[in-house]
Amino acid sequence: MIEVKLFNEYKLKGYTLIEGFPGAGLVGPMVNSYIIEKLGMDYIGYIDSNEFPSVIAIHKGIPMFPVRLYKDDKHKLVVIIAEFTIPPELIYELASELMDFVRKSGIKEIVSIGGMPADEPKEVAYGIASEGSVGETLKKIGIAPIEDGVVAGVSALLLANSQQYNIPVVELLVQVNPQIMDPKYAVTALINLKKLLGIEISTDELEREAKIVEAKVRETLKRTRDSHESYKKAVDATGPSMYA
Repeated sequence: MIEVKLFNEYKLKGYTLIEGFPGAGLVGPMVNSYIIEKLGMDYIGYIDSNEFPSVIAIHKGIPMFPVRLYKDDKHKLVVIIAEFTIPPELIYELASELMDFVRKSGIKEIVSIGGMPADEPKEVAYGIASEGSVGETLKKIGIAPIEDGVVAGVSALLLANSQQYNIPVVELLVQVNPQIMDPKYAVTALINLKKLLGIEISTDELEREAKIVEAKVRETLKRTRDSHESYKKAVDATGPSMYA
């Protein structure tokens, strides 16, 4: 069972949800990590499941859940940061829970950030919109629409369910080499996210700090994966603890 759990009751009506679960090029985690830090966003809750890896992230000495929600009242944003790759078998349930959370909270729209594999990536952004009017907005700000193709993962199911619940969803994609995690991908995504949402955040800082952000996200994902694998090996070898 997957649940969105908030620490308090928050007024999120009219906010925009930005999700960027780990995927090709780690574009989403790099962008969202940077936004959270630079806007000084408030940690408001987490997403939990008994089927998630049995790990806790440690940041500045504080234990935190690896899938967290943050908010910024000035820009009316809710941002999700995830520090492990969502198992394929949980994607449907996670997308359903997120859409339910969005509906109940009164969040007005969802923006998904991700990477699309390309042999020779260019510094351009592409978009998929759940409705025509949003698609026209993408064109006006220079984000090329994708006319044909396939989308996978959490964002795919959010797009599929958007019309049923009348919640606009935009998939913002940048070209990436899936074998290389280049911080420039995050720069391209953030530049276009700014145009889409009018976020007041300097991309110059991301250009200077992108390598640090990328290294931090990559190391966190590695530590989470390694910790989970070590735990599984220990359980397999000795059996579950009687105190677990």
